[in-house]
Amino acid sequence: MYIISLTYKVDTETVDKYLNDHVEYLKEQYSLGNFLASGRKVPRTGGIILSNINNLNTLEEVLKADPFNKNEIADYNITEFIPSMTCKDLNFLIAK
Repeated sequence: MYIISLTYKVDTETVDKYLNDHVEYLKEQYSLGNFLASGRKVPRTGGIILSNINNLNTLEEVLKADPFNKNEIADYNITEFIPSMTCKDLNFLIAK
């Protein structure tokens, strides 16, 4: 599992120009089962994506398709994460 932290490189007006395309990209990745959660950082300096893709190279290829990446809107920091404890509702995240 991976945590992807996006940090905007441009002002929020520029971000907003690409936001609808980014949301469509996210919806596609959810439908493919690649993403588990996503949302804005507070303050609005970027966003976070939680991905259950199990291979870093595959994840990097998926992220290349993000309009924020294609248009150099954000930098991406990827952290591998192996859940070992969760609440009952998120037990499916625990690495086997």
